[in-house]
Amino acid sequence: MNRCVIRALLIDDEPLANAGLRALLAAHDDIEVVGEARGGAEGIRAIPELQPDLVFLDVQMPKVDGFAVLREIEAETIPAIIFVTAYEEYAVRAFEVHALDYLVKPIAADRLSVALDRVRQRLAQARDGALAERLRDLLDEREQPKTAYASRILVRVGTRQLLLHVTDVDWIEADDYCSIIHVRGASHVIRETLGSLAARLDPATFARVHRSAIVNVARVRELRRERLGGLSAVLTDGTTIAVSRTRRAELAARLGGAR
Repeated sequence: MNRCVIRALLIDDEPLANAGLRALLAAHDDIEVVGEARGGAEGIRAIPELQPDLVFLDVQMPKVDGFAVLREIEAETIPAIIFVTAYEEYAVRAFEVHALDYLVKPIAADRLSVALDRVRQRLAQARDGALAERLRDLLDEREQPKTAYASRILVRVGTRQLLLHVTDVDWIEADDYCSIIHVRGASHVIRETLGSLAARLDPATFARVHRSAIVNVARVRELRRERLGGLSAVLTDGTTIAVSRTRRAELAARLGGAR
């Protein structure tokens, strides 16, 4: 028995990400990619125009992110949504609570198959507005004011999950869609972007010193001037981290010293 064709729209500001997902979807003969949107603004226009059954929606996009896209779509016309995210530590928990599916970059073919099976089951059922209601609940939850910054960060160590106290963190560096957390000589990779982590960490304790680095201010031992006008932050363990020109004044002020 032939399956009904599911018309899919890809929304991601990175063309390579769309191309990679399109290649994975080619293995599913009931999925027809009807369009790609390179960013949230294009996605807002494309959804009512193309009227897809399914949207693969990137969470983190500049200017107009995935949640902003959903806010602009009429509740009654929201298609099935699979979120695509580069991190899974806290945003994904919200997706699970509201029974929304998600894929973590880089996308695994087997995980994509599981997500598509769920979409097929959902679309086979009569639409009763439950999906739109869950999406609106998610948006409302995200817009509630935050009362506290993260006190611990969950990392994987082999088959175990370890909770790190943020005060133990020395510094964090960006690694593409992931981040590397440095704690007392050990390093842990977490599937969350540096920008996302920065939003969760108390700015009274952590400072973004570069587009690819965050430091625990209490671990900064000195600011060292380098050749050609460069500046570095030297941590108590001797680690040297470049400080960008745009971040120098802020960091120096935080440390209470002259630039």
